[in-house]
Amino acid sequence: MENVRIIPRLDIKGPNVVKGMHTEGLRVIGNPRELALRYYSEGADELLYMDIVASLYQRNLDFDLLKSVADGVFIPITVGGGIRSMGDIDNALRAGADKVAINTYAILRPEFLKEAANKFGSQCIVLSVEAKKTGDKKWEAYTDGGREKTGMDVVEWIKKAISFGIGEVVVTSIDSEGTRRGYDLGLTNAVTSFSPVPVIAHGGAGNVGSFKDVILNCQTDAVSAASVFHYQDYSIGELKKFLKKEKINVRL
Repeated sequence: MENVRIIPRLDIKGPNVVKGMHTEGLRVIGNPRELALRYYSEGADELLYMDIVASLYQRNLDFDLLKSVADGVFIPITVGGGIRSMGDIDNALRAGADKVAINTYAILRPEFLKEAANKFGSQCIVLSVEAKKTGDKKWEAYTDGGREKTGMDVVEWIKKAISFGIGEVVVTSIDSEGTRRGYDLGLTNAVTSFSPVPVIAHGGAGNVGSFKDVILNCQTDAVSAASVFHYQDYSIGELKKFLKKEKINVRL
C-alpha cells in the first residue's frame, strides 16, 4: 500500500476558518493562515481549503486570502468553493492551489469537468461530493455547502464524473460531518470499491482508531479531518505515529 495521506480541512467563511456539524451551526475556529502553517509544520501531507459559502452566494473565491494562506506552505493544497469557469481555476492555481475541487457547478454542468481536465490535466481536477444517506446503501449528492438536494445518486454521479477525466474524489458524509463518531464506512466503501482514482474520505473523524478503521476497511487513499485537528485532540504527528504502529504506511 502506498502512503496514506493525512489532509486537514479548512472550511473558509469570510476571513475565518469555521466548523459546524452536519455542515450547519458554524462557529469561528481561527485564522486560516495560522492554521495552515501549523498543520504544515505538524506534518500534514496536503491541505483541503474550501470556501463553503462561495457557491451559495454566487461569488468567487477570495484569491488574495488564498495567496496569503499558501505562502510558505510547501505541500499540495486543494481549493474549492465557487469554481465556475476556466478563469476561476487559473486564478486559484496562480494564487497557490495545486488542485481545484468542484461540486456545485459540476452538477449544474457536468461537461465542465471534462473541459477542465482537458485544459489543466486530470491530476488538477478533484470532484467534491457532499453525500447524505437516503436508504440502505443509498446516498444523495448535495450542493451549496450541503444545503441543496440534487436528486442524484452519489455512486452514479461519481462514476459519471470519473468518465469525464477527474483525477481524484473527496467524499464528505453530511451525516457524520462534525460528529467525531467515525467515518461513514458504508459510503466510503461504496466509492472505493469501484473508483480507479484516489478517494479522500471526510466527515466524522473521532479518535485515532477511526482513521485506522476507514483506511483498513475501505482501502481509502487519503483521509481528511477538521474538528479533531482544530481542537487539538491530538496532533498530526501523533496520529501518524499511531497509524505507523498499526502497520499503515504514512509519511513521517
